[in-house]
Amino acid sequence: MKYRKKPVVIEAFQWTGGPEQEDDPEWIIEAVRNGSAWFENEGTPEVKFMIRTLEGVHEASIGDYIIRGIAGEIYPCKPDIFLATYEPAVTKVSMNVTAHLDEDEIKHETDGL
Repeated sequence: MKYRKKPVVIEAFQWTGGPEQEDDPEWIIEAVRNGSAWFENEGTPEVKFMIRTLEGVHEASIGDYIIRGIAGEIYPCKPDIFLATYEPAVTKVSMNVTAHLDEDEIKHETDGL
């Protein structure tokens, strides 16, 4: 039997491994604060980003995406898998448009009928 993955919106960012990494999401900052994620060899080219997951500790490589899933779990994902699996979520915008026409505009619009 085949199954299709349900459409799920996740949060993620791509880890660059360097000081140029800016705007880290609050959830990853909190994970580092509470010890569920940490750095090894910080400040060196061999820097490692370690993440405690339900399956054990995983190492994120530079360029990996760090994902926060629907249950708040955090885990790394290789770029090729991430790009094949996810696409940017589009926020739906609902708009109500009301047009106000005066009598001359209405007459002009109906002249061609």
